[in-house]
Amino acid sequence: MMSGHVSEKDLVIEFMKGCTVEVTPGGASKIEDFREILRPDTTVYVTFLPGSDFADTVKTVKRLREEGMNPVPHFAARSIPSKVFLEDNLKALQGEVGVEEALLIGGGVDNPVGEFHCAMQVLELGLFEKYGIKKLGVAGHPEGSPDIPPAEVSKAIREKNAFAKNTDMDLYIATQFCFEAAPILEWDRRIREEDGNELPIHIGIPGLATIKTLMKHAQACGIGASMRVLTRQAANIAKLMTVRQPDKLVRDLALAKAKDPSIGIKQCHLYPLGGLRKSAAWMYAVLDGEFEMDKKGGFKVNVEIK
Repeated sequence: MMSGHVSEKDLVIEFMKGCTVEVTPGGASKIEDFREILRPDTTVYVTFLPGSDFADTVKTVKRLREEGMNPVPHFAARSIPSKVFLEDNLKALQGEVGVEEALLIGGGVDNPVGEFHCAMQVLELGLFEKYGIKKLGVAGHPEGSPDIPPAEVSKAIREKNAFAKNTDMDLYIATQFCFEAAPILEWDRRIREEDGNELPIHIGIPGLATIKTLMKHAQACGIGASMRVLTRQAANIAKLMTVRQPDKLVRDLALAKAKDPSIGIKQCHLYPLGGLRKSAAWMYAVLDGEFEMDKKGGFKVNVEIK
């Protein structure tokens, strides 16, 4: 029980409020109706993966809106061929879907396909404001980036904070996923103290997936320090196909946030690595309080996740 008679369970539920999810256009094509998986107005990010057609992202955004969700398209600076391309798509998304939120990342490609090599170059065009984007996520890397040197990552944080002070858009940091709270909290402390970060943080957490799948995605994303959690479990080959839940991570972050209001982490973003249906079912079970705290530092949901 926490001070003020607020239980740990209540703190977990509060932390999970507003949790967002994401889907790839390819994954969306396998879902018959999002309303069978997600509740109305759920915020769903739509990825723009290297080498993919942005038209597929736009198509998925339109479909999500039609099925009652709040879609948030990804824009990857290094995969945007031109200013004209960006403007045409922002105009279409605003005019046809009424999109008011987007996510802008650098994008993990070695050679830019067009004129942009970083997110700041795209931000400075002013096109997001011109086409009605009121809320914009920018990338954060709690455990570093496999594509960007640490000094450049710090510089980007400072530049985005400066930009936020001179735009009407609400900027926030959206991060890759991690498996352990300690590296996240240390990163948050460091960017506040060293880079002057004042942007709210939407922290990435892994959805339900096997340890084998999680390790595969973690290696691709360059996740380092917190991956030892998986490495210990993967040492037992029999556990490789065990589905892992992010309960301890969520509990640790919720308690840390309650103890220290200065923490920049405001909410979480769920990466459905093992499938949107399972991860969403787990998310709603937590939001509905259908779980019990356990002695291992996490919690266990009381509903069957299929």
